[in-house]
Amino acid sequence: MAQPVEPFRTKSEFAYTTLREKILSGEFAPGQVLNQAALAHTIGISTTPLREGLRRLKSEGLVELDAHRDARVTELTAEEARDLLELRASLDPLAVELAARRRTAADVREIRAALRGLRPLRRDPGVEDLVSHRRFHAALYRASHNDLLVATLDGLWDKSDRYRRFALAAGRADEERERTAAEHRQLVDHVVAGDADAAGEVMRRHVAASLGARAASHLGVDPHAR
Repeated sequence: MAQPVEPFRTKSEFAYTTLREKILSGEFAPGQVLNQAALAHTIGISTTPLREGLRRLKSEGLVELDAHRDARVTELTAEEARDLLELRASLDPLAVELAARRRTAADVREIRAALRGLRPLRRDPGVEDLVSHRRFHAALYRASHNDLLVATLDGLWDKSDRYRRFALAAGRADEERERTAAEHRQLVDHVVAGDADAAGEVMRRHVAASLGARAASHLGVDPHAR
């Protein structure tokens, strides 16, 4: 049986959070069928709060529900990969350009701490590896001091993690990892220096060569077609 639900306000919140983590971590693979009765037993709740959690995941596009007792983890698609890439190609550069103009001393400390905590992404990354990359990009986003932009990019990050895992499964050359690490350092340098144009240009290159772009390409999308 799973952990008790006391730390959560409701059992449906517990179901939502637990299943969401399993989907985003890759434990529940794209296309995997989830039997609701078996799943409720496994995580230690009844089917009613489980269905409430699944409906919330459906609203986020992470699961599909049928008229029976099963749910299915949403498949990865070329269209979603393209949509995510198009949005990030526009919004990520905007975020770092604003960050270069608006960052505070506290923002700079958090960005530098996040850079020090970055972990290389392996072929089969652990949750902590992906979290370290999210923390770094989130620190840059928050330094923009645009709450709507931060919330939008935060939502895109969850969906993008599934595509990052897909791209990583094909392997990645050492030079690609080194280029990515160099771009991370450049982003920090330009944001701290207040050079919005340089930060935006590095981020455009970063997104164009990202794991999300590789995933889009593997799924049949030209990542450079705008």
